[in-house]
This record gives sequence, C-alpha cells and structure tokens, in this order.
Amino acid sequence: MDAIFIGEMLIDFTPGQQPASYIRNAGGAPANACIAMARNGLTTGFLGKLGNDDFGRFLKQTLQDENVDVLCPELTNEAVTTLAFVTLYENGERSFTFARKPGADMLLASSDVDAVDWQNTRLVHAGSFGMSQNPERDATKYALKRAKECDKLVSFDVNYRDTVWENQQACQQEVDSILQYVDFLKISEEELDFVGGEQNIPQFMDQHHIAVVIETLGSRGAKYFFHGKEGIVRGHRVHAIDATGAGDAFWGSFLARILMETAIQTPDDITEELVCKALEYGNAAGGLCVQKMGGIPALPTKDEITAFCSR
Repeated sequence: MDAIFIGEMLIDFTPGQQPASYIRNAGGAPANACIAMARNGLTTGFLGKLGNDDFGRFLKQTLQDENVDVLCPELTNEAVTTLAFVTLYENGERSFTFARKPGADMLLASSDVDAVDWQNTRLVHAGSFGMSQNPERDATKYALKRAKECDKLVSFDVNYRDTVWENQQACQQEVDSILQYVDFLKISEEELDFVGGEQNIPQFMDQHHIAVVIETLGSRGAKYFFHGKEGIVRGHRVHAIDATGAGDAFWGSFLARILMETAIQTPDDITEELVCKALEYGNAAGGLCVQKMGGIPALPTKDEITAFCSR
C-alpha cells in the first residue's frame, strides 16, 4: 500500500442546528489524513484501536467504506471508543473536550505493530496525540522506528492538544524522542516552540536530519523549509464554516501529491518544485474542507481538488 497512518480514530461530536445538540462524525487527525489520502486514489491502512461498541463499529465501517485497510480489525472490550466534543466559534475555529479516561485509541500495543507488514508500504505517518499515554505512546515510537529501519518515508504531525497532556514540556519530550525517524514534519504557527522558533528551523532540520518542514498558516496557506530554502504557498479565500479536519485534509492531500510521483522512494528523491506543487494541492484540499461541516464528511476527493486548483 502507499501509506500507513497510526494513532487515534474517534467520534467528533460537532454542533447541530438545534441549541445544545451534537452530530456524530468520524474523526481523529491520523484517520482524517488517512481518508484524505484514500480519497485521492491512493491505497492506505489505518493502525489504531477502536472500542467494541456502537461508535467503534461505526468507525470501522467508515474506514472500510473509504477503502482503507483496517490494520487493527479486532475491537477492544477494555475501553470505549474515544469521544471528542467540538465547540465552534464565529471565525470557523474550534476547541475540543475529550472523553478519554481511558479511550480505546490509547490501547494500541507493540504486538499490533508487529502484525503489520512494514515492507508493504511507502510512507508511515503519526502524530503526538497518540503519544500522550501508554501503551499507545511506546507502540507509536516502535512503529516509527520499524518504518525507518525498513527505509520508509516517515511523516509526523506535532498536533499539540493541551487537554490530553500534562503540559507542553511533556509533549515536547516525546516529540523530540522520535525526530530521528522523521522526514516530513508538520507544525502550526502555535507550535513553533517545538522547533525553537521559526528562525531556528533550518538548524533544527540539520540537527535531526529532517528533509521537509511545513508550517501551516491557516487561511494564509503554508510555509515550507527544504534544503536551506523556504517559501510561502498562499491559501485560498473561502467562507469558512468549520475548520475541523482542515489541517488533516491539507496534510493527507499534501502527502498524497508527493506519493503520486511514483519515483519518490527516499528523501533524496524530493525536490523543491514538488514540495511547492504538493502545498498548492494541499491548500486547495484545506480550502474545500472548511466550507463544509464535520471532519471526514468534509474531506474532498481528487476530482474536487483538481477542479478547485484549475479555477
């Protein structure tokens, strides 16, 4: 397959039309990005734990409906599926309240990692949310190590959520522990402390041998750092309704555009031109996503992105 995505898949309860009402949507950053890539016509697998409950069965069916290979097919009885309640603001931004004490996603184990054929993929992606608790933390580290040992491309999304960490320092420590495996690093403007500030990114990349760093800038687009070069690829002016999943639509589509170039097998195969093309493509995906409600339901297809880019 083209890519394996590791971590949380959960239920996003987004506000409904009636006051104090919520609508059930499938969500979770790596799952969102996984499906975003699948909707671009690439083959993907999802490695994450789901609860043996109505929500977990719904999420598993969602993956199957999107032609994603479910790499942890057995649902767990040890915890309920993780839930996230979304609060939306007038500018389309949002905040989250998580029901995860524990949540099923936290139960991913190293034995689940061992069951995966790591040779049968080109890229592996994970994020920090799944590293906030064990055993998922150690399983994620182990998976990224296995991926790098198999000479696979590795992507990582800092995706800091303060409500699931004791503090930012705790998250920073865990992120630092896996940087040695990372080729593509995604951060937001709010997460620049993780790399020592924007001015420190080139040195940070050299220190950890990271090929590409992408800083997301919201509606303004994204900034890339690559081989000592940097630049901004502008976003699109759209009416934002819900930003849930937009960053994942952007990243899943960015990575999809990279992998559409079948010659890309190692970091040395990547060019600045390809990074810029992939950012244009990812920006279009994010711009389409924010115009609809919900995370996964709003993820655009390859045809929709291509049409949007050609306007």
